Amino acid sequence: MPRSFVPTSAMSRRRFLAATGALSLGAALTACGGGDSGGSSGSAKPVGRADIDKAMKTPTQLTFWTWVPDIQQEVALFEQKYPAIKVKVVNAGQGVTHYTKLRTALKAGSGAPDLAQIEYQAIPTFTITDSLLNLSPYGASALKDKFVDWTWGQVSGPDGEVWAIPQDTGPMGMLYRKDIFDKHGIEVPTTWDEFADAARKLHKADPDVYLTNLAANEPAAWHGLLWQAGAEPYATSGKSTLTIDVDDAVSRKLAAYWGGLAKEGVISTDPDFVDAWYAGFNKGKYASWLTAAWGPAFLSGSAKSTAGNWRAAPLPQWDAAKPASGNWGGSTTAAMRSTKNPIAAARFAQFLNSDPASAKMFATKQFFFPATKALLTDASFTGEAPAFYGGQKVNQVFADIGDTVSPSFQWPPFLDQAATDWTETVGKSLADKSDTTAALGQWQSRLTTYAKKQGFTLKGA
Repeated sequence: MPRSFVPTSAMSRRRFLAATGALSLGAALTACGGGDSGGSSGSAKPVGRADIDKAMKTPTQLTFWTWVPDIQQEVALFEQKYPAIKVKVVNAGQGVTHYTKLRTALKAGSGAPDLAQIEYQAIPTFTITDSLLNLSPYGASALKDKFVDWTWGQVSGPDGEVWAIPQDTGPMGMLYRKDIFDKHGIEVPTTWDEFADAARKLHKADPDVYLTNLAANEPAAWHGLLWQAGAEPYATSGKSTLTIDVDDAVSRKLAAYWGGLAKEGVISTDPDFVDAWYAGFNKGKYASWLTAAWGPAFLSGSAKSTAGNWRAAPLPQWDAAKPASGNWGGSTTAAMRSTKNPIAAARFAQFLNSDPASAKMFATKQFFFPATKALLTDASFTGEAPAFYGGQKVNQVFADIGDTVSPSFQWPPFLDQAATDWTETVGKSLADKSDTTAALGQWQSRLTTYAKKQGFTLKGA
């Protein structure tokens, strides 16, 4: 089968909400690392071409913390172009381990890498501490049009700052069992109303099968669905003012919908990425999976007994006239403000993710879903027709979905807390088949209390 549908490290990306431990605001403001190169101002003076050329010819070693497997292949492309620059690749762990080590080193003022892999949703955790190098003075702004619009919104600041360079993405769509749909006369739902009707019809016809599983332990998927629905749960103004609104009208609509289906028992809420969940896919318990663009590769390796039966489609819509989706997963390359080699670090981050050969290697070697517009319109990528999906051009489906992701969604500077509180309130209500709408209020209250204790000013609170 095509290499881009071999099982990948997507599983390392799916827990993207378990990102970092939070700092109090007071600690955050003292955790800034290093010098002033490319500080927080988007209007910082551009670095001249002569200075860049000189730096890239000066023998230098960069340290890059990343969990991406076999990334040395892409790094080698950079070193071939800039032989004076050597890059030491270090796997410092994934998720909490990676971010905790990074934050500790930055706070200590020693031991931090020049660059690090950072997921989109973790960027605010580091920008609020002034830990990231603004890449704009080093030419990064010129790359904006190379990347999918919404990804640039995730890595850029309000004053023109560029905090990281996009590497891969996870626009959300729906994978579904065509054979199960056909057996029960179910059309692919294009709206959430149709989806609910199909869930009831299918489970009534076969009580052992559910239209989908909304994992009660997966705040990542919930945030992606919030994103699709047009919610704006978080907003940051400056370093100390936050808006937290996880209990607004849009969120309540989502809670009433999914909480209602869970109460009816027509969807399952099994924990994901555990043995029983894998078994559920292989034995046909779940007729669809609301997942991200990395899902097709992941599923093809995890549910081999169902090969040929799956297809892909966009998420059902709240407003069919305005197609929308959210994102689940993906990461970036960011340079640390503490680096003693800001020019080389900035150029590495840019090259790694925008150079055509390097970007394509991520798609064909690590099987990442691309962030560059060029790859997303490359027929050699979008034209792949894997047998696992009945010859459907699944990459094209998700490439089209990526165009419908809003660029305005924001993340809080304490994402781990948001994830934990969601699991213990909203997630628990789904698992217990209790009042999910009421659970939103609990989530809101917990986050508001936490933010105030960390020294943030809450707008509207």
